[in-house]
Amino acid sequence: MASRTNQRVLLGCVLLCAALPCADSSRLSAAESQPQPSVAVANFPIASAARLAGDGKQTRFILDIDQTVTFRAVTLADPYRVVVDVPQVNFQLPVGTGSGGRGLVKAFRYGLVMPGGSRIVFDLTGPAKIANSYVVDAANGQPARLVVELEEVDRAAFVPSPAPEHRPELRPAIAEAPPAAVPATATPDAAQQKADGRPVVVIDPGHGGIDNGTQSSGESEKNLVLAFGLALRDRLEKAGKYRVVMTRDDDTFIPLNDRTKIARNLKAALFVSIHADALPRAEGDAQGATIYTLSDKASDAEAQRLADAENRADAIAGFNLAEEPTDVADILIDLTQRETRTFSNRFARLLMGEMKSTVRMHKHPLKSAGFRVLKAPDVPSVLVEIGYVSNKGDLEHLVSEGWRSRAVGSMAQAIDGFLTKRMATAGSSN
Repeated sequence: MASRTNQRVLLGCVLLCAALPCADSSRLSAAESQPQPSVAVANFPIASAARLAGDGKQTRFILDIDQTVTFRAVTLADPYRVVVDVPQVNFQLPVGTGSGGRGLVKAFRYGLVMPGGSRIVFDLTGPAKIANSYVVDAANGQPARLVVELEEVDRAAFVPSPAPEHRPELRPAIAEAPPAAVPATATPDAAQQKADGRPVVVIDPGHGGIDNGTQSSGESEKNLVLAFGLALRDRLEKAGKYRVVMTRDDDTFIPLNDRTKIARNLKAALFVSIHADALPRAEGDAQGATIYTLSDKASDAEAQRLADAENRADAIAGFNLAEEPTDVADILIDLTQRETRTFSNRFARLLMGEMKSTVRMHKHPLKSAGFRVLKAPDVPSVLVEIGYVSNKGDLEHLVSEGWRSRAVGSMAQAIDGFLTKRMATAGSSN
C-alpha cells in the first residue's frame, strides 16, 4: 500500500510541472460536468453551488465555497478557454452543473487534477479576457465566493496567458492569489523495486478527476473502470506472482503520457488500460467487451472515433497535447516496437479467448487504432473496453459485482497465461 501511495504523490508532483495548454480540441459532455465523488479527507474546501451571470459582452462566474481559497487563472487559445486552478476542492454541486452555458461561456467542467489540486475549465464562445477575479470572504450569512469576470475581446486583442514549461512560472492574465498547495515529493524505494523480481503488471483505469469519461443513468465511466481495476489488482495480488501497479487508485486525473511513463519506468511486462465506451445515439446501440491494440491505421470507423475521443483526455483536463514523447516516433520503426506489437496482439487474442467464455463480447471483439496510451514502445499494451455504458444490458453488468468478479477472473487468467508462457520462453533462451 505504501508504494502505491508514494507513486500517487509522485504523480501529483509530476503534474505540477505540466504546462497549461493551447490544445486544439476538446470533448465536452454532460458527463464531464457531473459532481465528483467526495474525497473523505477533512478540511478540504467544499463547493456547494456554481452559476453564471451576464451576457455575450460580460459574463461572471461565481463559485460558493465554505472557506476562502487561493487560485490562479489563465486564458488559453485554440480553442478559447479559461482555466482556474485551486487547492483540492470537494465539489458537491447539483447534477448537471456546468453542462449548459451563458454569455461568453459555452460550458464548464471541474474536478481533481492532482493530489492536492483541483481545476475548473471553461469553454468559451470566442476570445475573451479575464477582466477581474477575486475571492470574497464569508459575510452576513453568505458563503465565501470565488468570482471570475470575463469580458469579450476581438481576435486581434486576445492575448493568451503564457504557458512556459514549468507551471509555477506561469504568469496569469491578471493579478492572482498564490498557487494551490501541492504535496511534498515522495521517491519510491528503488532498492525495494529492484529486490522484487516479479514481473510488473500496470493496470490503468481510464479517465479520473476532472475527466469523468462517459456517463449514463447516473453512472460515470471513471468510477466503473476504477472499481474494475481495483478488483483486478486485488485478484492478481492474491496470487502473489506479479507486482501490480495502478496508474491511479483514486479519483485523480493522470495525463496520458504519464500513464505510459509509469509502465516504461517500471519496465512493465504488461500494460492493461480499462475503459467503458458509449456510442452517440445516432450511431446505434452496440454492446459487449472490445479489446484494442495499437495500430497506425484504425481497424474501422468506430475504433478511430474511440481513439480520437480517448486521445483528447488531456485537453479535457487542460493539459498540453502538443508534447508527444520524441522517442516514440523514433522507435516506431525499430524492431523493439515491432516485437512489442506482436506480444500485444498475442495477449489480446488470449484475452479474448478467456473473456468470451464468461462475458458478452462485441461482435468484432479485436480492433486496433492509434491510442496514445498504448504507445509505450517496449511494453506490451492493450486497451479493454469492458462494455458500453450507453447499452442498458452492458450497464447492468458493469454495476454488478457478480459480473465484475467473473470478468476480472477471466482477465486475470489471461494475464497469468500470457506472462507464464513469456517468462518460460525468456528463461529457456537465457
